[in-house]
Amino acid sequence: MLTRQVTVALLLWLSCCASALWRYYMNSPEYSIFSTRSSINLEYEGKAFTSWKVPETCKVENTTSPKTKLHCKRSGTHRIAAVSGTQEEERHLTVDNSYICFLWYFTSVNVYENLSQIVTIWVYDPESASLEELMWTAKKPSLNSVVLSKQLSTLGQHPFIFTVEKRRMYHPGPLTSEGTWVIHLPMSSDDILKVIKGNKVAFQDCLIANLYFLLTFPMQTMSEPPGYLPLALPAGSQLLIKWHSCIPTFAVLLTDHETFQTNDSFKTWTRIRIPPGILSDPQRHSVKDVLIFQRALVFLIESTVYLKTDKEFIELNESRGISKTGILGFSKREWCQSGARRTYMTAWTNDTIYIGFSSFTFVKFLTVIQLKASLNLPSTDTLKIESVRYSWHPMEAAALLSHCSVCANTRNIRLVLYKELSQKGTLQDFELQVPKENHLDFLFLYSAMPDIILWDNHHVYYSYKNFTTVGTIKTASGETNLSSLSLGSNIHSVLTDSNGDILIKMENNEMFYIKADITETVQLHTWTNTTARTGMFLDQSLQTCIIYYNENLHEKYQLQPHSYPLLMELQSVTTVLERCPYLAFQHNIHNQFYHMDKGEILTIWSQLVYPENRGLYIAVEHYGPDVLTWTHNIDYEIASGFCTKTMITTFFQTTNYELVDDYYGLQEKNTGLVLFQFRPSEFSKTCPMAKQVFEISVGCDSAKYIMVQGFNRSGCQRRDFSYVIDKELLRESVSENLKVRYDVAKYGCPYTLDMDEMFHPVLELYDEHGFVKIVDVNFIIWEIHGRNDYTFNSTMEENGCINEAQTWDSMIEENPGIPLEDVWGPQNYRPCFSYAIGKPGDLSQPYEILNYSNSNHIKWSITYAGMYVFRLKILDPNYSFCNLTTIFAVESLGMLPRSSAYLVAALIFVLMLTFISILVLSYFWYSKIYRQFIIEPLHKPPAKQKRN
Repeated sequence: MLTRQVTVALLLWLSCCASALWRYYMNSPEYSIFSTRSSINLEYEGKAFTSWKVPETCKVENTTSPKTKLHCKRSGTHRIAAVSGTQEEERHLTVDNSYICFLWYFTSVNVYENLSQIVTIWVYDPESASLEELMWTAKKPSLNSVVLSKQLSTLGQHPFIFTVEKRRMYHPGPLTSEGTWVIHLPMSSDDILKVIKGNKVAFQDCLIANLYFLLTFPMQTMSEPPGYLPLALPAGSQLLIKWHSCIPTFAVLLTDHETFQTNDSFKTWTRIRIPPGILSDPQRHSVKDVLIFQRALVFLIESTVYLKTDKEFIELNESRGISKTGILGFSKREWCQSGARRTYMTAWTNDTIYIGFSSFTFVKFLTVIQLKASLNLPSTDTLKIESVRYSWHPMEAAALLSHCSVCANTRNIRLVLYKELSQKGTLQDFELQVPKENHLDFLFLYSAMPDIILWDNHHVYYSYKNFTTVGTIKTASGETNLSSLSLGSNIHSVLTDSNGDILIKMENNEMFYIKADITETVQLHTWTNTTARTGMFLDQSLQTCIIYYNENLHEKYQLQPHSYPLLMELQSVTTVLERCPYLAFQHNIHNQFYHMDKGEILTIWSQLVYPENRGLYIAVEHYGPDVLTWTHNIDYEIASGFCTKTMITTFFQTTNYELVDDYYGLQEKNTGLVLFQFRPSEFSKTCPMAKQVFEISVGCDSAKYIMVQGFNRSGCQRRDFSYVIDKELLRESVSENLKVRYDVAKYGCPYTLDMDEMFHPVLELYDEHGFVKIVDVNFIIWEIHGRNDYTFNSTMEENGCINEAQTWDSMIEENPGIPLEDVWGPQNYRPCFSYAIGKPGDLSQPYEILNYSNSNHIKWSITYAGMYVFRLKILDPNYSFCNLTTIFAVESLGMLPRSSAYLVAALIFVLMLTFISILVLSYFWYSKIYRQFIIEPLHKPPAKQKRN
């Protein structure tokens, strides 16, 4: 008997549940193994149970027991029914004939000294695992798991952890004596989705399933100081769950008694408490909403916004840029965004929208008066802000507006889409008429297009394909009122995920399912009693979970999270109605965010497998500016009645930035963020994935930089020093020599060369992951302090020029009054290799443009040594949107510079004056001593002694 089943049964029993229903459970988490080898635990809840009704291919241990085990020896879809009196509640359970029998188990320990995580891994069999392993509370493997892990290791099993985003692999050492593998990982906040994989090693014809999980930089929950007071929803409210956009395991649960916070999907939790004396008791039980951030929680209490951190609980008011009262709601991004973002949240009143930043300060973004003016509405019309949400696009948000001219029984719902921080919105081709008293809320779906789902207490509305398909969700029978199918219950919450699943939970725990881009819903089997207090969230494997809350239990057991088999429940109700039209949809889109610079290409591989003669294809849709071009290369293969369609999509830019009049304007025109989605042309509710969405940002990648090979700005052992550049060696005429202080931390260690040794810089490109490639395009250099006593060893003619090439002198002459660093660059570069570009001239001049492949070198002054600090700039206009520059220093060893004649004469004069002064002083000193010895003899004659 499993604690999981017992706990749920106890929870529901204590909730005084009365209605009849039945469920099934597996030993494996998230129902990942549902096969002929598995034991399926059946549980009936109610008083009038008679027996279980199963097909001949399946067997139950006790047909008359409300709790029993089911075994099916054949794969397929089996009709299982619980008989109570004359009624049968049936499900169609799909049992696989899979070779997957074993699962990976892991524990992790955070090591803050070196910001790493120690992950301990072993193998377990759900059918023979310990209770702690089944409940995921084990700290070490059970005896059976130790034996199994050692046996698999002997057969060649060697697991590793693979990160989905950055495609990195981490391997363990040898199997330990405890039967575990240990892997050391760096803590990460941007590569959190991981998977444990292993070799294809079978034991007793059984393999190990891959385990997907989230492992992030430790997210700290808030402390519970003694004497602090709880925050809660109004009495009788439904549960409210909010989680971090990127880390669903980091969540907050609001009840009408307490507020709970977790960082592990409610396996453990803490209570959120506030200091006494700030809020009255009625206020503390008037929480309406909450937003969760990494180190803070934002509460909406009555109509005021409060900020809760581990150190303070404060009211956000006019001093932070937001109204003290009148706030109707707030929101943050629902989807994890890797790209640029400027605002963190938005809040609204009836007539004003505020946007908030990371410092939890706000600015007034938009008012109803401005909205009426932009929408050309009469000033006498009634316009109210219903809700504001961020879209999947990281730079867009939408305002849902309520409008009526004569507000009688209905009102019009309109939607305005805004670019972030831009008050110029676009009114979308979207309009709904709803009863005046109905309140609407909405969410953006996982889609490149701005697809949305809206709902009130009884209905769900949709807008798909960029607001071109709008309507009301209905059942197969045409019913649009979900409350009428749920014994009059209202809609409680809406859960969406990246697979296109939309789950509608009613207040009495009835559930409806919708697939993105599909306008028909289906009612799922009853899973939870109508009186149980529940909520929905996503666990560490991004699977749907139900959390049960009962304030009457011991505080350790008040919260009980349990996996919900959404796909299996969906298959049970749709098994006769529809099947997924394709067998497999695969791709290599592993990242959500891609960056493209000039000259770069991005190749996407996708494949669709479907029954022959269905005529399916892979649709590519985009949303955003036209800054990219793409091509498709499609291959077909037909075998055994199935068609395999493989498509290679290549993204690139065709714009040529060379020889244009407005270089920067053309760059701006061809940069932007484009959203793409790849999807099968047809899909149904039972398809596991509806679409794959990703972003391509075209423009400058701020993580990209260049360095000269052999130069490093860190690790230099030299100290700062100063040197003087003779005024005759400077580009500009000055009256005095230039004294320069060399900053080692800024310039790095200088590269030392003999004065007769030339230098050819080799340029390297880097990004956040390290070295990328050698830069093979043209670049220029200049000495940042104005030094000009260097040249180049090859001429324009030797480099193949037909017309005179650009030089620093010619560019300075063409651009007077412009700073030296802006005089010459990719914006005005003109090649010298065409008769049509430039003009004839003296080709014997030094060629001042460098390249990895040419033989042009920097040549030093043949007379003097010197210190040169160069800035280098990429010159090719088609290389990057970034202004790529770097600094490097070269020290030329040789003779010291010849001193000035005036300085030499002055120095000789000072030396002669010093010498003469010493001679004169010596004369007087020795004269004094000589006179003293004449007057006072050196030896005095001895005095005569008297006789006594």
